[in-house]
Amino acid sequence: MIYILIVGFVAGLLARLLSPGPNNPSGFILTTVLGIVGAFLATAIGQAIGHYGPNQGAGFITATIGAVAVLFIWNRLVASGTIRDFNR
Repeated sequence: MIYILIVGFVAGLLARLLSPGPNNPSGFILTTVLGIVGAFLATAIGQAIGHYGPNQGAGFITATIGAVAVLFIWNRLVASGTIRDFNR
């Protein structure tokens, strides 16, 4: 459990550094959630294309790539007005 939180936080932090923007979710909890969701996304896609086995998960790099994808989707939803920007 602690490992998942650490990987999620680091992946979320790296994703926020790689994809700066005004609509980024901020704070420790949202950064960690961003990374964890990115890791789940990367694991699901990796298992669907056969890159990972059924009991394997994404590592730091693919979790970060997944978190960047989640952050991109977040930014598009805020820009389109589908969800509200919490920083304003």
